[in-house]
Amino acid sequence: MDFIEKLFAKYNDDKIILWFKKVCLLEAISWIFLFSAMIWIRYDREGLLPTIYIIIIGNIHGLFFTLYLLLLVPARRIFKWDDEDTVFALLSAFFPFATIWIDKKLARLDRQ
Repeated sequence: MDFIEKLFAKYNDDKIILWFKKVCLLEAISWIFLFSAMIWIRYDREGLLPTIYIIIIGNIHGLFFTLYLLLLVPARRIFKWDDEDTVFALLSAFFPFATIWIDKKLARLDRQ
């Protein structure tokens, strides 16, 4: 965890908040494309195009998923989350569209 803190130490809190909010939204949007890829490949298992599409979308979704997990560490410090909030934010990465809820409800400075 110290590595991640050092990685983001050179950026101010406003920039990290902006990145976190964008990554929350992009991770949720990538879920939509991932679902479309899963549906497409279900109906055309032998096609080359759906296979390429799911590989590309899967990698993009994996990128946003990883960025979300990396940004959770500085977000915890900025938003002053306790352990319960942090575990909830961590688990929300594994459920479709839950990162939007984290962005709207949990990632607020005026939350008390």
